[in-house]
Amino acid sequence: MESLKKKSGKNVNLAIMLAVITLFQLICAFTLINKGESENRLNVIITFGGYILVEYVYFLCARFILGRRGFEVELIAFLLTSIGLSVTASVYPSLAVKQLVATLLGIAGFIVLQIILRDINVCMRLRYPAAFLAFGLLVFTLVFAKFTNGAKNWIYIGGLSIQPSELVKVVFIFVGAATLEKLQSNKSLTKFIIFAMGCIGTLFLMYDFGTALIFFFTFLVISFMRSGDVRTLILVCAAALLGGVLILRFKPYVANRFTAFGHVWEYFDTSGYQQTRVMIYSASGGLFGVGIGNGKLRNIFAATEDLIFGVVCEEFGWIMAAAILLSYVALLVYSIKHSRYARSSFYAICACAAAALMLFQASLNVFGVNDILPMTGVTLPFVSRGGSSIMSCWMLLAFIKAVDRGTYRYGGVRQ
Repeated sequence: MESLKKKSGKNVNLAIMLAVITLFQLICAFTLINKGESENRLNVIITFGGYILVEYVYFLCARFILGRRGFEVELIAFLLTSIGLSVTASVYPSLAVKQLVATLLGIAGFIVLQIILRDINVCMRLRYPAAFLAFGLLVFTLVFAKFTNGAKNWIYIGGLSIQPSELVKVVFIFVGAATLEKLQSNKSLTKFIIFAMGCIGTLFLMYDFGTALIFFFTFLVISFMRSGDVRTLILVCAAALLGGVLILRFKPYVANRFTAFGHVWEYFDTSGYQQTRVMIYSASGGLFGVGIGNGKLRNIFAATEDLIFGVVCEEFGWIMAAAILLSYVALLVYSIKHSRYARSSFYAICACAAAALMLFQASLNVFGVNDILPMTGVTLPFVSRGGSSIMSCWMLLAFIKAVDRGTYRYGGVRQ
């Protein structure tokens, strides 16, 4: 009887939360429809109609067909993604459907990766092919990509653009956790260090410093979780710092990308243009914002990518902006909580590394555009526009979902 009450309570909570998120999505959609032209209205209807439909199909299938319970991480992801779709549909209505398609591909990747993670033996067998594929993809990008906004990290195929480093984030965590899953040994740690330094070094050669920093941070999280060897990590950090100093010493033009850091107001109309506008317009949003489509930051370059947190502050308000930041913290807390009962250290490392990556990346984005940290040009997870980014975020979410023992059934019994 007690078990039935708990299940009933969770069903009610899920229904309430899903209803609240749907109401928010419908309010955003109707606001955009009233503001848009006929063609733009159609794009908004397709985008939000398709997104809400997929949302409900996922929850119904997962709950009543697969018997899943505990949808906290999916609810967070669906909410954050809907905020990003709202901003994209508001600023670039013609790109909203494209962003929806990328989101659906990300959700499909989320489901497929959950299936793969179900069997840890399969994961162990896939780690070497995945590592070679990931590193090969980065090398391919380094050779064939063209410079875009100061970095060589985009591959253009026909009318599509792909940022391989976003997808490699998923493989990076997968390989690191799988390599170090067994009892710690110098051999396994050395393998992961070689793989990690190869990926990070390639990203440096692409001048994609923001992503390289994210990879390095994730490497530290994974290594520390498995070894707990603080001295080794200090030596690694010292070596990385020395490498950064040498790069700035022998390639001083790299430092020019960060000349405005700390005093962007002195470069109000040049290199500090974006950041000063973010701070001005973000402050004008107040607690509840000026309304979707009424902001001014939307007219600045990269408003839906690097600067999207400022757009949220201005149009949705500081309360919504704070909720977004707390969502990343919630994912990390969720991962840490469930990692204590994980079926294997592999799942614990994957979940904590994925959640820590998202929180760190969000910090780089938010603090960067507000001149607290150097601006690195990384996206805000789930919220920023970008097909590769949204797919990567949803696939990373699979790691967080997999750490919960209640995600999978074994022998007909949920563990």
